[in-house]
Amino acid sequence: MKITRKTFDEVMVPCYVPQDMVLERGQGCYLFDMSGRKYVDFTAGIAVNCLGHNHKGVVDVISKQASRLIHVSNIFTNNQTLTLASKLVKLTGYEKVFFVNSGAEANEAALKLARRVAYDDYGEEKCEIISFAHSFHGRTLFSVTVGGQPKYSTGFGPVPGGITHLPFNDIETLKNTITDKTCAVMMEVIQGEGGILPADLDFIRAVRELCDQHHALLIFDEVQTGVGRTGSFYAYEQVGVRPDILTTAKGLAAGVPIGGILTSTKIAAHFKPGTHGSTFGGNPLACAVGSYVVDKVSDPAFLQHVTDMGEFLRAELARLNEKYHVFKDIRGRGLLIGAELNPEYDGKLATLQKLCTKHQLLLLTAGSNVLRLVPPLIITKAVIKEGMKLLERALQDLQAEAQA
Repeated sequence: MKITRKTFDEVMVPCYVPQDMVLERGQGCYLFDMSGRKYVDFTAGIAVNCLGHNHKGVVDVISKQASRLIHVSNIFTNNQTLTLASKLVKLTGYEKVFFVNSGAEANEAALKLARRVAYDDYGEEKCEIISFAHSFHGRTLFSVTVGGQPKYSTGFGPVPGGITHLPFNDIETLKNTITDKTCAVMMEVIQGEGGILPADLDFIRAVRELCDQHHALLIFDEVQTGVGRTGSFYAYEQVGVRPDILTTAKGLAAGVPIGGILTSTKIAAHFKPGTHGSTFGGNPLACAVGSYVVDKVSDPAFLQHVTDMGEFLRAELARLNEKYHVFKDIRGRGLLIGAELNPEYDGKLATLQKLCTKHQLLLLTAGSNVLRLVPPLIITKAVIKEGMKLLERALQDLQAEAQA
């Protein structure tokens, strides 16, 4: 069978518009297409491949576990699920874990749990959820409605009710909106899809205090910021505010689908048998890899490497910007970095991304005008420098096009 990019258009539902090449394999921080062309990967599968591609340890764990037990469902439990859950409990201090298969499912579970807690403890009127403009929490009908980007939920109505979106980092508006009918506030410590926008520390503290005052649960969506991405295992550790429910996914199994929520025994008790579930959630294969990832990424030396490489990458971007003056702002934490384009380059984000691909550098976008750089956490200074050389060529092309 001959496979080309055209095959996608022939057989796939057109939810995506993938780039022109067809990828075939990866190694470390590099990807290769079917023609053998090599690309520097600063996407990591959208912040998923934390240990890079074809990582020997990950491959060995997958091979070993696949030869023993892949799936049994949650009618039974298994040693790998319990091992990973125990490691997460010990690492974070949370008491209970629930596994699913993706970030969207994790957020769906967290939102359902928050409503169930409020229903059990206060009655059905305490059901309102607050989230923030430009947030992204997944694409199930519930999670996409809680997300603060209407373009993702338009046309799928009627959408779930009882959801309010407020300006991000606006304490006064939150004070004037939250009530005793609010069951949960959901937020990202750093908004990813929205443009790599960090929450102000004062705002995070205010959210925590207001949730406590109104007996609402605070949910942190750490799907993108978690598992070492920001230089700590979870980003909440850096802000000194602990959510009632934390959601996790993406890098937790280094590319194998997994997600989960972490919470307290008291809150978890509201999910009684039959109230929620997942056929594949916590399967032995994903959890075996997740257990390996937790051991690797939680190592203080590994997390320091992420911090160091993030600082180096931001410095390299700043150096390029001194020469080309393309970026208005370079921001982020660890290896979750956004470079916002200057106003004169409005509408050129997709063009710049394509130029980067032309020069064999793979990058993501966030919001309408931000380049998103989320390379594998194992990246080195040498690979960063290689990527910056390719980005410089793309910037040269962008400016040449603008002057033509």
